[in-house]
Amino acid sequence: MKDPYIIPRRLDDPELIGFWTIDEFAGMIIPFTWGILSQHILIGIIVAFGAWFALRKAKAGRASSWVAHAVYWYLPAGILGLKATPPSHCRLLAG
Repeated sequence: MKDPYIIPRRLDDPELIGFWTIDEFAGMIIPFTWGILSQHILIGIIVAFGAWFALRKAKAGRASSWVAHAVYWYLPAGILGLKATPPSHCRLLAG
């Protein structure tokens, strides 16, 4: 007899664009676009592949939002556009 409840197996999978996650795609499209605009398409493809490989290795074994956390921590506050979070340089908060 079949189980009357259907449990999805892939509920926590990240959103994909083609075969890549959103951050991997962004890491690939920026060098590729630069290669097209500067008329160095082959160099753009090689750099895009290198960026994809580096991001893939950097994210291995970490949370899927690790790149967003690193951007919040190390880059200026306006990059992510978060308004409800304190700046990353504030280490002591009242409360």
